[in-house]
Amino acid sequence: MENQQKKILLVEDEKSISDILAFNLRKAGFTPDCAYDGEEGLRKALTVTYDIVLLDIMLPKLDGFKVLEGIRTRSDVPVIMVTARDDEKDKIAGLENGADDYITKPFSVNELIARIRANIRRSRDEIIQTAAAEGGEVLTVRGLSIDRGRYVARRDGEELELSKKEYDLLLFLMENVGKPFSREDLLSKVWGYDSFLGDVNTVEVTVSRLRKKLEKDPSNPEYLITKRGVGYYIQ
Repeated sequence: MENQQKKILLVEDEKSISDILAFNLRKAGFTPDCAYDGEEGLRKALTVTYDIVLLDIMLPKLDGFKVLEGIRTRSDVPVIMVTARDDEKDKIAGLENGADDYITKPFSVNELIARIRANIRRSRDEIIQTAAAEGGEVLTVRGLSIDRGRYVARRDGEELELSKKEYDLLLFLMENVGKPFSREDLLSKVWGYDSFLGDVNTVEVTVSRLRKKLEKDPSNPEYLITKRGVGYYIQ
């Protein structure tokens, strides 16, 4: 099975929920490892190699945002925020701090497993692409550049502080300069989801965050353009 030996860190303080998720993950062929508070979750995430982390926000000792920040100081492991909180501010905070996705309770186990598979597959594909790009291919659009080998984006020579998903989105659009992509297209191409699995608002939030970092005047963008009724593109 493609999931065999894929190790998942499940950070969830409610043991009943953790037990149910762990059971279903094992049933799907994954190997779950559980942590019941933020400190334990962060320690495990930084000392054990996982293929993906499922991270609740409401945790004792350290909340999920602090755990995510700690993980991102040392690891690019895919992280899916799993939480009962559906506030837009929480979603933005998670994505801004480096989460790859966000799913709110209640959710179906099948949907969660499909998202896990998509993120693991996407991560594996990125490793292959990074290895292929080690020669240091640089893509350039006027004053904007992205170095695929070094995983660095710059505007007018100044390095941009991008989250992993913002970088992924920018790279994809720069590989397809001038071609617009709908939110559903980007959800599939960048997040690896079919549209029925993902939330297209995740794309909108990430585009908005990227535009604020990329553009001198985000309300009048020079690079990341919206073509009304069609989608987003780099010009």
